[in-house]
Amino acid sequence: MTADTASARGLVLLVGAGPGDPGLLTLRGLRALESADVIVADRLGARGVLDGLAAEGVELTAEVVDVGKRPGHHAVPQDAINALLVQLAEQGKTVVRLKGGDPYVFGRGGEELAYCRERGIDVRVVSGVTSAISVPAIAGIPLTHRGLATAFTVVTGHDQITELGGGRDHTVVLLMGIGTLAHAAMTLGRGDRGASCPVAIIEDGFGDGQRVTVGTLETIAHQAAARGVRSPAVVVVGDVVRLSPYAPSHFSSSDTASGKEAAL
Repeated sequence: MTADTASARGLVLLVGAGPGDPGLLTLRGLRALESADVIVADRLGARGVLDGLAAEGVELTAEVVDVGKRPGHHAVPQDAINALLVQLAEQGKTVVRLKGGDPYVFGRGGEELAYCRERGIDVRVVSGVTSAISVPAIAGIPLTHRGLATAFTVVTGHDQITELGGGRDHTVVLLMGIGTLAHAAMTLGRGDRGASCPVAIIEDGFGDGQRVTVGTLETIAHQAAARGVRSPAVVVVGDVVRLSPYAPSHFSSSDTASGKEAAL
């Protein structure tokens, strides 16, 4: 590759959009969007941020290419997204790949970075606020807390959690896990956490449909089915759930049998 070819190439910025609230987009992320010629956006989180910025009067001049899944529209395959980023950058454009949450937390950002760099494209990463931490926070749940939890693990509903050890003091955050909630709750309940371990589901974390459902590993799947819990949602397992204002005060036997449900 000659120097002239390198200088003619554009730039790819992998930008974390955060959990969907434009207020949680980083300042560096906003500057990247303002400098972009093209924004290649996911639906979850990313699209909401773009809409929120527009509602606040922020005018972006970039062309927006929607590659996320929405009703009646299948997501663009990852291989096609990778190729698109390279194609646009080879045209000399500044390309923002806008991803919900953080690009490196179940966002396949590492794959996109490697693909572009292997083809000589300059790539930079702008970290974002991950829903794994921010969504539990709006329900009053810290993932670690002195005397309750000293560590946490983030997994997806697609992961095998059979080997996930730890007790109630090791918080588990489950992303994309509503479809496999019953299996996950049963598996975790068989371990040291026990069936009475507190669980919270936070739906639509920063959207209009914010809602919290609190129960135990034994009850949560039934509660979710009864309430019609839907994605996007974050599931938190562990004693830190007790700190939420939506949790029963002591998780007594009567409380855990019925759980507790609330709208944010």
